[in-house]
Order: sequence, then structure tokens, then C-alpha cells
Amino acid sequence: MTRAKCIALIAHDQKKDDMAEFARRHRARLTGWRIVATGTTGGRVKDACPDLDVTPLKSGPLGGDQQIGALIATGEVDVLVFFVDPLTSMPHDVDVKALMRLATVYDIPMALNLATAEILMTTPVA
Repeated sequence: MTRAKCIALIAHDQKKDDMAEFARRHRARLTGWRIVATGTTGGRVKDACPDLDVTPLKSGPLGGDQQIGALIATGEVDVLVFFVDPLTSMPHDVDVKALMRLATVYDIPMALNLATAEILMTTPVA
């Protein structure tokens, strides 16, 4: 039996509404997927789409980024969608860069903005 695809969802504070709306728009495609998300983002996605299989992890600054990084390193994440807010400084910027590095090293399709995330959801790669 093949495992369900897994998508990791992360959104900076100013992008959480965008992430919830993204999940709502792609609910049909995400049905049957395992979704892991950093704390508040996972809660917002679960509120927007209660029928989806969402596992909220710790918040990003408290280790959620590293938890998702570990899932990437163990081959459990197939796609990473990370809505980055480029206009707000992040105290845990080093963690964010490490997560993006892991996605690159392990060749995980990664979207850092809505436009790229939309493409990932409409192609066979995801």
C-alpha cells in the first residue's frame, strides 16, 4: 500500500489568511493528503477546512520549522508550501533558511509565495 502524499504548510503571521484561503481553494486536491503545519498555521487551516487531515506541530519559532525539516530529511514530506512575509523581520530567520536549505537538498518541490503554490497544486509534481 502506498502512503498518502504529505504537504507541509507554513505561513508567517501576515500570510496566515492567505494560507487558509489557499487550503480552502485546493480542498478537493488536498483531501486524502497528510498535512503537517506549524502551530497557528495548522490551526487556521483546520478551522478553514475541518475535513482535511491536518497535524499541527509546534509554532515556527518554538521548533515547528525544525520538526518539518526533520520530516523532510526522513522522506515524509513531498511538498513544502511556505508563505513568507518578506516585509517583516523574523527573529528565527536562521531556522527559516535551514528549512529552505533542507527542501533544496532533498529536492522537495517548494513554494514560497501564492503564485508558485498555485502552480504546484495544478501540476502532476504535487
